[in-house]
Amino acid sequence: MAETRTFGPSALATPANALTLLRLLLAPLLMVWIAARGDGWGIAAAWVALAGSDGLDGWIARRQGTTRSGAFLDPLADKLLVLGALAALAARHVLPWLPVGLIAAREVGVSVYRSYAGRRGRSLPARPLAKLKTLAQDVTVTVALIPGVVAFHHGVVLVLVWAAVALTLASGLGYALRPAA
Repeated sequence: MAETRTFGPSALATPANALTLLRLLLAPLLMVWIAARGDGWGIAAAWVALAGSDGLDGWIARRQGTTRSGAFLDPLADKLLVLGALAALAARHVLPWLPVGLIAAREVGVSVYRSYAGRRGRSLPARPLAKLKTLAQDVTVTVALIPGVVAFHHGVVLVLVWAAVALTLASGLGYALRPAA
């Protein structure tokens, strides 16, 4: 079955972009909720829904047509969501600030590089290791938000965040060693 491209690359008002904008708007609210409450099944479910919606908007975009605005907004929403959640968890002393800072530095660095490459007409698509680091970051936040995990298994959360740091830094190094096409 042939796919129908409903939207061209310059389209702004698309279903995928609407979902991405919703993630952008809800990310700060979730960050405040985490900072105020810590863990809880409602927070964990909201996190999983927002983090999981990244895959949904990508799926929609691939079927209806990817856009330049979506290529910019989607990674922005992802970074705001994960960095906001990690910072809120660090503010509650669930995570140390060092791994959060290392993850933030890599995310900002790659975003700046991606923007620089884009202005020069070069593409910097997400690589498999970058997708794995996103999964590791998302799993870290998910586990930290499950009630009782931090209280009884804080070591597990620490192992997960440092594993996410390792993948995050390795994927950033991968971009530095293999520049944009």
